[in-house]
Amino acid sequence: MKVLTEYPERLSGVDAVYVGPDYRLMHLERTRQHQTGLLVKFKGISDRNTAEEMRNQFVYVHIDDAIPLEEGEVYLYQIEGMQVITDEGEVLGRVTNYIETGANDVYIVTTSEGDEILLPAIPQVIVGLDVENKVMTVHLLEGLID
Repeated sequence: MKVLTEYPERLSGVDAVYVGPDYRLMHLERTRQHQTGLLVKFKGISDRNTAEEMRNQFVYVHIDDAIPLEEGEVYLYQIEGMQVITDEGEVLGRVTNYIETGANDVYIVTTSEGDEILLPAIPQVIVGLDVENKVMTVHLLEGLID
């Protein structure tokens, strides 16, 4: 399993996770580090073919098992689906995905026409996050959108 969390050690104390877009509840039998990721054994999954069905699926922990955030931080799941507006009031679309680049994350915003806008997750661009109302306010730097 490719580990996306900044706290991979936290998974060793977790009993249950949720897999895929339907959040299928799965219980962990064991985990161990392997190269840059984890090898995971789920209870009830004993053959490779069944395990293969979970390939390329996101694995989520329950919010009670998540690491508490510092002031001003948000979980990525809270950003997904946010409406994105500019600091001038223009609606751009919704956050539909993100890319981890190493330097900074990039949010993928899908417009109502189906186009994608890539916004770097930097303070100069992301100027406000209203988690309760699911709204992200952005400042468009020159060259971000043609």
